[in-house]
Amino acid sequence: MTEILSYTACRQLSQMFLAILFFHISEYILAMAIHGRSNVTLSSLLISTHYILAMIFSLAEYIFEIVFFPHLKEYWVISNAGLAMVLIGEVIRKLAILTAGHAFTHLIRTYRLDDHHLITHGVYRFMRHPGYSGFLIWSVGTQIMLCNPISVVAFVVIVWRFFARRIPYEEYFLRQFFGRDYQEYARKVGSGIPFIN
Repeated sequence: MTEILSYTACRQLSQMFLAILFFHISEYILAMAIHGRSNVTLSSLLISTHYILAMIFSLAEYIFEIVFFPHLKEYWVISNAGLAMVLIGEVIRKLAILTAGHAFTHLIRTYRLDDHHLITHGVYRFMRHPGYSGFLIWSVGTQIMLCNPISVVAFVVIVWRFFARRIPYEEYFLRQFFGRDYQEYARKVGSGIPFIN
């Protein structure tokens, strides 16, 4: 049980908790800054039941493995690569939010506002859904950082499947809003999520 108080566990778990806190608090602050405090609810923290269950599972995996297989957590090259992914994913997602400004919402917009414009500059020049790409990299990075082999696979599959359903639904409305301009943009620029076009 002393493994839970080891340097490895303290470092990896503190990095994980800091990553989660920073991600959600910064999402909330940016949403308030862009959309105004009265237009932001707790749903802007992006915390769902499935998300909480996934994080509890990853924490349970971590505790089980550090107690029974502590050597699995000592691969610092892997853990540091995960930390780098967390940082890269965070930067990509926040660039997406800042670039899109008012056009970025946490809930898919099903109607077009007068000031809603197609965003194709900045990070959107390289991918149509950088916010989703950043989240995928960030979430999988948290599990690589913890050296959680089961959760790495689970997070890749679950987050990818979530976006595989969400992207076509969102793009249906984007095609309605922007017509040929969006079709041309989608033809030239990938989604940002592997195997989802």
